[in-house]
Amino acid sequence: MNSPKPPLTIEISKSAIIHNINFVRQLIGEDVTYGSVVKGNAYGHGIEIYCKVSFEAGVKQFCTYTAHEAYRVWKVTNGKADILIMGYIDRKDLEWIIENQLEFFVFEKNRLADAIQIAKRIDKKALVHVEIETGMNRTGFPISELDDVFSLIQANQRYIKAKGICTHFAGAESIMNHPRVKKQQSKFNEVLMLLKKQNQLPKLIHSACSAAAIIYPKSIHNMVRIGIMQYGFYPNMETLINYRNKENKIEIEPKRVLSWKSSVMDIKEVKSGEFIGYGTSYLTNVPTKIAIIPVGYALGLDRNLSNLGKVLIRGQRLNIIGTINMNAVTVNITNAEDIALGDEVVLIGEQGDLEISVSSFSDLGNLPSYELLTRLPSEIPRVIVE
Repeated sequence: MNSPKPPLTIEISKSAIIHNINFVRQLIGEDVTYGSVVKGNAYGHGIEIYCKVSFEAGVKQFCTYTAHEAYRVWKVTNGKADILIMGYIDRKDLEWIIENQLEFFVFEKNRLADAIQIAKRIDKKALVHVEIETGMNRTGFPISELDDVFSLIQANQRYIKAKGICTHFAGAESIMNHPRVKKQQSKFNEVLMLLKKQNQLPKLIHSACSAAAIIYPKSIHNMVRIGIMQYGFYPNMETLINYRNKENKIEIEPKRVLSWKSSVMDIKEVKSGEFIGYGTSYLTNVPTKIAIIPVGYALGLDRNLSNLGKVLIRGQRLNIIGTINMNAVTVNITNAEDIALGDEVVLIGEQGDLEISVSSFSDLGNLPSYELLTRLPSEIPRVIVE
Protein backbone atom coordinates (compact mmCIF):
# COMPACT_ATOMS: atom_id res chain seq x y z
CA MET A 1 0.00 0.00 0.00
CA ASN A 2 1.16 3.53 -0.74
CA SER A 3 1.69 5.84 2.22
CA PRO A 4 -1.65 7.48 3.23
CA LYS A 5 -2.16 11.08 2.14
CA PRO A 6 -1.36 13.52 4.98
CA PRO A 7 -3.87 16.26 5.92
CA LEU A 8 -1.35 19.04 5.29
CA THR A 9 1.45 19.83 2.87
CA ILE A 10 4.17 22.47 2.95
CA GLU A 11 5.30 23.49 -0.51
CA ILE A 12 8.84 24.84 -0.95
CA SER A 13 9.44 26.96 -4.04
CA LYS A 14 12.69 26.12 -5.82
CA SER A 15 12.58 29.30 -7.89
CA ALA A 16 12.09 31.44 -4.74
CA ILE A 17 15.09 29.81 -3.05
CA ILE A 18 17.29 30.57 -6.07
CA HIS A 19 15.90 34.11 -6.28
CA ASN A 20 16.70 34.75 -2.61
CA ILE A 21 20.22 33.34 -2.94
CA ASN A 22 20.77 35.84 -5.74
CA PHE A 23 19.40 38.62 -3.53
CA VAL A 24 21.76 37.72 -0.67
CA ARG A 25 24.74 37.48 -3.03
CA GLN A 26 24.05 40.97 -4.38
CA LEU A 27 23.58 42.31 -0.84
CA ILE A 28 26.81 40.95 0.65
CA GLY A 29 29.05 40.82 -2.44
CA GLU A 30 30.45 37.85 -4.36
CA ASP A 31 33.68 37.66 -2.33
CA VAL A 32 31.95 37.24 1.04
CA THR A 33 31.31 33.71 2.33
CA TYR A 34 27.56 33.16 2.54
CA GLY A 35 26.74 31.11 5.64
CA SER A 36 23.22 29.78 5.17
CA VAL A 37 21.62 29.42 8.62
CA VAL A 38 19.40 26.34 8.68
CA LYS A 39 18.81 25.90 12.41
CA GLY A 40 15.25 25.21 13.58
CA ASN A 41 14.66 22.75 10.71
CA ALA A 42 15.69 25.48 8.23
CA TYR A 43 13.29 27.89 9.94
CA GLY A 44 10.49 25.37 9.48
CA HIS A 45 11.19 24.81 5.77
CA GLY A 46 12.82 21.40 6.26
CA ILE A 47 16.59 20.94 6.43
CA GLU A 48 16.75 18.09 3.91
CA ILE A 49 14.66 19.71 1.20
CA TYR A 50 15.97 23.27 1.68
CA CYS A 51 19.67 22.35 1.85
CA LYS A 52 19.47 20.04 -1.16
CA VAL A 53 18.05 22.80 -3.36
CA SER A 54 20.31 25.59 -2.08
CA PHE A 55 23.45 23.40 -2.24
CA GLU A 56 22.67 22.55 -5.86
CA ALA A 57 22.13 26.30 -6.45
CA GLY A 58 25.67 27.07 -5.26
CA VAL A 59 25.46 27.59 -1.49
CA LYS A 60 28.39 25.70 0.05
CA GLN A 61 28.39 26.84 3.70
CA PHE A 62 25.59 25.91 6.12
CA CYS A 63 25.25 26.95 9.76
CA THR A 64 23.33 24.83 12.25
CA TYR A 65 22.76 25.19 15.97
CA THR A 66 23.23 21.53 16.95
CA ALA A 67 25.34 18.58 15.90
CA HIS A 68 22.12 16.69 15.14
CA GLU A 69 21.09 19.35 12.60
CA ALA A 70 24.62 19.29 11.18
CA TYR A 71 24.38 15.54 10.65
CA ARG A 72 21.17 16.02 8.64
CA VAL A 73 22.88 18.64 6.43
CA TRP A 74 25.93 16.40 6.05
CA LYS A 75 23.77 13.49 4.89
CA VAL A 76 21.70 15.44 2.37
CA THR A 77 24.79 17.12 0.86
CA ASN A 78 26.74 13.81 0.84
CA GLY A 79 29.41 15.31 3.09
CA LYS A 80 30.40 17.86 0.45
CA ALA A 81 29.15 21.07 2.11
CA ASP A 82 31.03 23.16 4.66
CA ILE A 83 29.04 22.88 7.89
CA LEU A 84 29.42 25.13 10.94
CA ILE A 85 27.82 24.16 14.27
CA MET A 86 27.07 27.30 16.28
CA GLY A 87 25.63 25.83 19.48
CA TYR A 88 25.03 22.50 21.19
CA ILE A 89 27.44 19.61 20.78
CA ASP A 90 27.51 16.58 23.05
CA ARG A 91 31.12 15.64 23.82
CA LYS A 92 30.65 12.15 22.35
CA ASP A 93 29.80 13.74 18.98
CA LEU A 94 33.05 15.69 18.74
CA GLU A 95 34.95 12.72 17.32
CA TRP A 96 32.54 12.37 14.38
CA ILE A 97 32.60 16.14 13.83
CA ILE A 98 36.40 16.38 13.81
CA GLU A 99 36.82 13.18 11.80
CA ASN A 100 34.54 14.57 9.06
CA GLN A 101 36.06 18.06 9.20
CA LEU A 102 32.91 19.90 10.25
CA GLU A 103 33.54 23.30 11.81
CA PHE A 104 32.19 24.41 15.18
CA PHE A 105 32.05 27.33 17.57
CA VAL A 106 34.19 27.27 20.69
CA PHE A 107 32.94 29.60 23.40
CA GLU A 108 34.19 28.01 26.62
CA LYS A 109 37.41 26.32 27.66
CA ASN A 110 36.06 22.81 28.25
CA ARG A 111 34.96 22.44 24.64
CA LEU A 112 38.29 23.81 23.44
CA ALA A 113 40.22 21.36 25.63
CA ASP A 114 37.99 18.44 24.59
CA ALA A 115 38.45 19.30 20.91
CA ILE A 116 42.26 19.29 21.27
CA GLN A 117 42.24 16.02 23.22
CA ILE A 118 40.02 14.21 20.70
CA ALA A 119 41.89 15.66 17.70
CA LYS A 120 45.15 14.31 19.16
CA ARG A 121 43.64 10.87 19.69
CA ILE A 122 42.32 10.52 16.13
CA ASP A 123 45.13 12.57 14.55
CA LYS A 124 42.78 14.97 12.76
CA LYS A 125 42.75 18.75 13.05
CA ALA A 126 39.72 20.37 14.74
CA LEU A 127 38.37 23.35 12.78
CA VAL A 128 36.96 25.94 15.16
CA HIS A 129 35.45 29.40 15.10
CA VAL A 130 36.24 31.37 18.25
CA GLU A 131 33.12 33.15 19.47
CA ILE A 132 33.68 36.42 21.32
CA GLU A 133 31.33 37.82 23.97
CA THR A 134 30.80 41.48 23.06
CA GLY A 135 27.53 42.25 24.85
CA MET A 136 24.91 39.68 23.86
CA ASN A 137 25.65 37.94 27.17
CA ARG A 138 24.87 34.48 25.92
CA THR A 139 27.76 32.34 24.61
CA GLY A 140 31.26 33.54 23.80
CA PHE A 141 34.67 33.94 25.43
CA PRO A 142 35.12 37.11 27.48
CA ILE A 143 37.73 39.35 25.87
CA SER A 144 39.86 38.92 29.01
CA GLU A 145 40.30 35.19 28.21
CA LEU A 146 41.38 35.59 24.58
CA ASP A 147 45.13 35.58 25.29
CA ASP A 148 44.76 32.18 26.99
CA VAL A 149 42.49 30.86 24.24
CA PHE A 150 44.80 31.78 21.38
CA SER A 151 47.89 30.69 23.31
CA LEU A 152 46.31 27.24 23.72
CA ILE A 153 45.42 27.10 20.03
CA GLN A 154 48.93 28.22 19.07
CA ALA A 155 50.50 25.58 21.31
CA ASN A 156 48.37 22.86 19.69
CA GLN A 157 48.25 24.08 16.10
CA ARG A 158 48.95 20.60 14.74
CA TYR A 159 45.60 19.51 16.17
CA ILE A 160 43.42 22.61 16.09
CA LYS A 161 42.91 25.48 13.67
CA ALA A 162 41.10 28.72 14.42
CA LYS A 163 39.37 28.98 11.07
CA GLY A 164 37.07 31.82 12.10
CA ILE A 165 36.32 34.45 14.70
CA CYS A 166 32.83 35.74 15.35
CA THR A 167 30.31 37.43 17.58
CA HIS A 168 26.54 37.81 17.61
CA PHE A 169 24.58 41.06 17.89
CA ALA A 170 21.87 41.54 20.48
CA GLY A 171 18.97 42.54 18.25
CA ALA A 172 20.36 44.33 15.18
CA GLU A 173 16.84 44.57 13.74
CA SER A 174 15.62 47.15 16.30
CA ILE A 175 16.60 50.81 16.58
CA MET A 176 16.10 50.44 20.34
CA ASN A 177 19.21 48.25 20.40
CA HIS A 178 21.32 50.62 18.30
CA PRO A 179 23.63 51.86 21.13
CA ARG A 180 24.15 48.30 22.34
CA VAL A 181 24.93 46.95 18.85
CA LYS A 182 27.31 49.82 18.06
CA LYS A 183 29.14 49.11 21.31
CA GLN A 184 29.38 45.44 20.31
CA GLN A 185 30.78 46.40 16.90
CA SER A 186 33.39 48.57 18.54
CA LYS A 187 34.50 45.80 20.94
CA PHE A 188 34.66 43.24 18.14
CA ASN A 189 36.71 45.55 15.93
CA GLU A 190 39.17 46.14 18.79
CA VAL A 191 39.62 42.37 19.11
CA LEU A 192 40.20 42.04 15.37
CA MET A 193 42.86 44.77 15.39
CA LEU A 194 44.62 43.19 18.35
CA LEU A 195 44.66 39.72 16.77
CA LYS A 196 45.86 41.14 13.48
CA LYS A 197 48.72 42.91 15.27
CA GLN A 198 49.62 39.60 16.95
CA ASN A 199 49.41 37.77 13.61
CA GLN A 200 46.70 35.49 15.02
CA LEU A 201 43.64 36.73 13.12
CA PRO A 202 41.68 33.76 11.70
CA LYS A 203 40.76 33.69 8.02
CA LEU A 204 36.98 34.02 8.42
CA ILE A 205 35.48 36.98 10.30
CA HIS A 206 31.74 37.12 10.85
CA SER A 207 29.23 39.05 12.91
CA ALA A 208 26.41 40.01 10.51
CA CYS A 209 23.03 38.31 10.45
CA SER A 210 20.18 39.23 8.07
CA ALA A 211 19.30 42.45 9.92
CA ALA A 212 22.89 43.56 10.45
CA ALA A 213 23.73 42.97 6.78
CA ILE A 214 21.12 45.63 5.91
CA ILE A 215 21.28 48.05 8.86
CA TYR A 216 25.00 47.77 9.72
CA PRO A 217 26.77 47.08 6.39
CA LYS A 218 30.17 47.63 8.05
CA SER A 219 29.47 44.45 10.04
CA ILE A 220 29.82 42.47 6.79
CA HIS A 221 33.39 41.23 7.03
CA ASN A 222 34.36 38.27 4.82
CA MET A 223 31.54 36.02 6.01
CA VAL A 224 27.89 36.50 7.01
CA ARG A 225 25.30 34.24 8.65
CA ILE A 226 22.01 34.76 6.83
CA GLY A 227 18.86 33.16 8.23
CA ILE A 228 15.35 34.58 7.88
CA MET A 229 16.07 36.65 4.75
CA GLN A 230 16.99 33.65 2.61
CA TYR A 231 13.51 32.27 3.25
CA GLY A 232 11.89 35.44 1.92
CA PHE A 233 11.32 37.55 5.03
CA TYR A 234 12.81 40.70 6.46
CA PRO A 235 13.58 40.31 10.17
CA ASN A 236 10.95 42.94 11.01
CA MET A 237 9.24 46.03 9.62
CA GLU A 238 12.10 48.30 10.72
CA THR A 239 14.55 46.31 8.61
CA LEU A 240 12.25 46.40 5.59
CA ILE A 241 11.81 50.18 5.84
CA ASN A 242 15.54 50.67 6.35
CA TYR A 243 16.28 48.60 3.24
CA ARG A 244 13.71 50.34 1.04
CA ASN A 245 15.05 53.76 2.06
CA LYS A 246 18.58 52.91 0.97
CA GLU A 247 19.86 54.71 -2.11
CA ASN A 248 21.96 51.72 -3.15
CA LYS A 249 19.30 49.08 -2.60
CA ILE A 250 19.10 46.08 -4.91
CA GLU A 251 16.28 46.14 -7.45
CA ILE A 252 14.96 42.73 -6.41
CA GLU A 253 13.56 41.81 -2.99
CA PRO A 254 13.24 38.46 -1.19
CA LYS A 255 10.39 36.12 -2.14
CA ARG A 256 8.50 33.84 0.22
CA VAL A 257 9.67 30.23 -0.16
CA LEU A 258 6.95 28.42 1.81
CA SER A 259 3.25 27.75 1.23
CA TRP A 260 1.08 25.80 3.70
CA LYS A 261 -1.96 23.93 2.41
CA SER A 262 -4.71 21.52 3.42
CA SER A 263 -8.11 20.51 2.06
CA VAL A 264 -11.81 20.56 2.96
CA MET A 265 -12.66 17.44 5.00
CA ASP A 266 -16.37 18.02 5.67
CA ILE A 267 -19.18 20.51 4.97
CA LYS A 268 -22.32 20.95 7.04
CA GLU A 269 -25.18 23.31 7.92
CA VAL A 270 -25.61 24.69 11.46
CA LYS A 271 -28.86 26.21 12.68
CA SER A 272 -29.10 29.76 14.03
CA GLY A 273 -28.52 29.99 17.79
CA GLU A 274 -26.03 27.11 17.97
CA PHE A 275 -22.47 27.12 19.28
CA ILE A 276 -19.71 25.87 16.96
CA GLY A 277 -17.00 23.56 18.24
CA TYR A 278 -15.68 23.38 21.78
CA GLY A 279 -17.02 25.81 24.36
CA THR A 280 -19.01 28.93 23.62
CA SER A 281 -16.60 31.14 21.69
CA TYR A 282 -18.78 31.33 18.56
CA LEU A 283 -22.60 31.49 18.45
CA THR A 284 -24.42 31.48 15.12
CA ASN A 285 -27.03 34.22 14.72
CA VAL A 286 -28.15 33.02 11.28
CA PRO A 287 -28.14 29.60 9.60
CA THR A 288 -24.44 28.99 8.93
CA LYS A 289 -22.61 26.73 6.49
CA ILE A 290 -19.23 25.52 7.66
CA ALA A 291 -16.23 23.65 6.26
CA ILE A 292 -14.07 21.53 8.53
CA ILE A 293 -10.31 21.53 7.77
CA PRO A 294 -8.04 18.82 9.25
CA VAL A 295 -5.48 21.12 10.86
CA GLY A 296 -5.25 22.30 14.45
CA TYR A 297 -2.74 23.30 17.07
CA ALA A 298 -1.07 19.85 16.95
CA LEU A 299 -0.01 20.70 13.39
CA GLY A 300 1.08 24.27 13.97
CA LEU A 301 -2.16 26.28 13.75
CA ASP A 302 -2.01 28.59 16.77
CA ARG A 303 -5.11 28.61 19.02
CA ASN A 304 -4.79 32.39 19.21
CA LEU A 305 -6.19 32.44 15.66
CA SER A 306 -9.56 31.16 16.92
CA ASN A 307 -12.27 33.50 15.55
CA LEU A 308 -9.52 35.67 14.02
CA GLY A 309 -7.64 33.74 11.37
CA LYS A 310 -8.49 33.40 7.69
CA VAL A 311 -7.94 30.85 4.94
CA LEU A 312 -8.28 30.83 1.16
CA ILE A 313 -10.64 28.41 -0.58
CA ARG A 314 -11.45 28.70 -4.29
CA GLY A 315 -9.92 32.15 -4.41
CA GLN A 316 -12.06 33.45 -1.53
CA ARG A 317 -10.82 34.78 1.82
CA LEU A 318 -12.86 33.10 4.56
CA ASN A 319 -13.02 33.38 8.36
CA ILE A 320 -12.00 30.79 10.93
CA ILE A 321 -14.84 30.51 13.46
CA GLY A 322 -14.94 28.76 16.79
CA THR A 323 -12.05 27.51 18.88
CA ILE A 324 -9.17 25.87 17.01
CA ASN A 325 -8.73 22.38 18.45
CA MET A 326 -6.00 19.80 18.26
CA ASN A 327 -6.70 18.41 14.81
CA ALA A 328 -9.44 20.49 13.20
CA VAL A 329 -10.59 24.02 12.48
CA THR A 330 -13.94 25.35 11.29
CA VAL A 331 -14.33 27.91 8.49
CA ASN A 332 -17.45 29.97 7.73
CA ILE A 333 -18.43 29.33 4.08
CA THR A 334 -22.03 30.64 4.32
CA ASN A 335 -21.54 33.27 1.62
CA ALA A 336 -18.85 31.46 -0.35
CA GLU A 337 -19.47 29.92 -3.75
CA ASP A 338 -19.03 26.37 -5.03
CA ILE A 339 -16.96 24.93 -2.18
CA ALA A 340 -16.78 21.14 -2.23
CA LEU A 341 -15.15 18.28 -0.34
CA GLY A 342 -11.45 17.99 -1.15
CA ASP A 343 -11.01 21.62 -2.23
CA GLU A 344 -7.58 23.10 -1.60
CA VAL A 345 -7.29 25.27 1.52
CA VAL A 346 -4.41 27.74 1.73
CA LEU A 347 -3.29 28.65 5.24
CA ILE A 348 -0.19 30.53 4.07
CA GLY A 349 0.42 31.36 0.44
CA GLU A 350 -1.40 32.43 -2.69
CA GLN A 351 -4.59 31.29 -4.36
CA GLY A 352 -5.94 33.14 -7.36
CA ASP A 353 -5.41 36.87 -6.81
CA LEU A 354 -5.35 36.59 -3.02
CA GLU A 355 -2.58 35.87 -0.53
CA ILE A 356 -2.23 35.08 3.15
CA SER A 357 1.27 36.11 4.13
CA VAL A 358 3.27 34.76 7.05
CA SER A 359 3.38 38.29 8.49
CA SER A 360 -0.41 38.76 8.45
CA PHE A 361 -0.88 35.24 9.78
CA SER A 362 1.65 35.77 12.59
CA ASP A 363 0.38 39.25 13.47
CA LEU A 364 -3.10 37.86 14.14
CA GLY A 365 -1.65 35.12 16.33
CA ASN A 366 0.70 37.58 18.06
CA LEU A 367 3.73 35.50 17.05
CA PRO A 368 6.93 36.63 15.36
CA SER A 369 7.43 35.11 11.89
CA TYR A 370 10.46 33.22 13.25
CA GLU A 371 8.36 31.49 15.89
CA LEU A 372 5.43 30.69 13.61
CA LEU A 373 7.71 29.12 10.98
CA THR A 374 9.79 27.04 13.38
CA ARG A 375 6.64 25.76 15.08
CA LEU A 376 5.53 24.01 11.88
CA PRO A 377 5.87 20.33 12.81
CA SER A 378 8.57 18.34 11.07
CA GLU A 379 6.12 15.53 10.28
CA ILE A 380 4.24 17.73 7.81
CA PRO A 381 5.58 16.67 4.39
CA ARG A 382 7.66 19.29 2.56
CA VAL A 383 7.54 19.08 -1.22
CA ILE A 384 9.47 21.02 -3.84
CA VAL A 385 7.51 23.00 -6.41
CA GLU A 386 9.06 24.97 -9.21
